Amino acid sequence: MESAAGIQYEILYAESAFSMLRVKLRHGMSIKAQSDAMVTMDTTLTVDGKLEGGILGGIGRMFSKENFFFQTIKAERGDGEALLAPTYPGAIMDLEMDGTPYYVQKGGFFASTEGISISTKMQNLTSGLFSGEGFFVLEANGTGLLFVESFGAIHIVDIPAGRDIIIDNHHLVAWPKNIRYNFEKASKGWLSSATSGEFMVCRFQGPGRVLIQSRNHVGFTQWIGSLLPGK
Repeated sequence: MESAAGIQYEILYAESAFSMLRVKLRHGMSIKAQSDAMVTMDTTLTVDGKLEGGILGGIGRMFSKENFFFQTIKAERGDGEALLAPTYPGAIMDLEMDGTPYYVQKGGFFASTEGISISTKMQNLTSGLFSGEGFFVLEANGTGLLFVESFGAIHIVDIPAGRDIIIDNHHLVAWPKNIRYNFEKASKGWLSSATSGEFMVCRFQGPGRVLIQSRNHVGFTQWIGSLLPGK
């Protein structure tokens, strides 16, 4: 498949929990990815660590559970192919960006083509304290191709105009900046919200499209912790 950005790519094993991304770069082209994403690459390609957004940008990404550095794979010596893979099991999805910014949950950024900038967005105090996603999310901006990753499968929720949808905040992957949303208690009272196992949710107001993941990474981490010796 070839994107509007001119890059040829294919998401391998898309139906499994162990997806990989194959990209073919023409001489002079590059792709930016999360640190340690490269699996294989042709000798015509080079890989370098890049600090996008300066020191403050790197620190912000660390708070949003991303790496301090990105890696940039560039076709410096001719055309070439690379395989990229996420660190954890899950899916990869491509988004053609036309200038509308996207928010990406912590750990959700995988890769992007030239023309996409990645910055850190600070949520307001209430959202940061109670959303479960922390004070920082990533903001992808520009024109090109954005690849996001998930824990579990990625499901697209299309919200029509005039309709509200409530989504558990731990299942969020990415959503356009121009969609209206706010965090709120899962139930009427704080105690009921906490004992329901949901606590905080996110209410989205259509029209818009939200990408969600089929598994809750926080719940999975807690389950793994309960199996460790001494727990």
